[in-house]
Amino acid sequence: MYLSYNGNLLIHGCLPLHENGDFKSFTIDKKAYAGRDLLDFFDSEVRKCLAHPEESEDLATDLMWYLWVGECSSLFGKTAMTTFERYYIKDKSTHVEKKNPYYQLREQPKIITKILENFGLDENGHLVNGHTPIKEKNGENPIKADGKLIVIDGGFAKAYQKETGIAGYTLLYNSFGIQLVAHQPFSTVKAAVEKGTDIISLKRLVAEVDERKRVKDTNVGQTLLSEIADLEVLFEHYEDY
Repeated sequence: MYLSYNGNLLIHGCLPLHENGDFKSFTIDKKAYAGRDLLDFFDSEVRKCLAHPEESEDLATDLMWYLWVGECSSLFGKTAMTTFERYYIKDKSTHVEKKNPYYQLREQPKIITKILENFGLDENGHLVNGHTPIKEKNGENPIKADGKLIVIDGGFAKAYQKETGIAGYTLLYNSFGIQLVAHQPFSTVKAAVEKGTDIISLKRLVAEVDERKRVKDTNVGQTLLSEIADLEVLFEHYEDY
């Protein structure tokens, strides 16, 4: 449901909020979940569902459906899904799918900082938000909240390209900082073969570090340091085993 990686937080969709910026809670079995606790709860139930595909009447399976259409689902983030109404009702007022306040509040740096802190991350980290296409052709910027929020979507699907004007983004992260690459749509295989055309990509700098990060500063580096510590203990005491 989310990933904390190298001081940055990656989420898909949204983190449900109230209009005042407080985390919106989801109550089930007389227990309320909000913020990170909510995503941890959803993650646990999804894993239970995947581990027991033979079950169909349990809570975990029901929550898989809820994550698709539920108001407090971080993967949906709307008050309702009105696909049925769009097919069968002409009155467009019934087609409205009101988004969670998160999508407006995420423009504010203080909201992003609050979310990062809720997940135990430093305020200097970034929130990487997937799923929501950016209308770059209309001047919308995928870098928001004073650079603390990066909104990306794969966007290679042609269905989205008329709306966005591009073919999605790729996020690059290395020891120098973070770059965002915007891709122009791919034309055709024929044009690529006969004319040598390729996908044109434009890089933009999101964040540049004052001091290059070392391997030990990354998630992988912390895992390696832990393994080294275990090996050192084993080396010192191997005769005891």
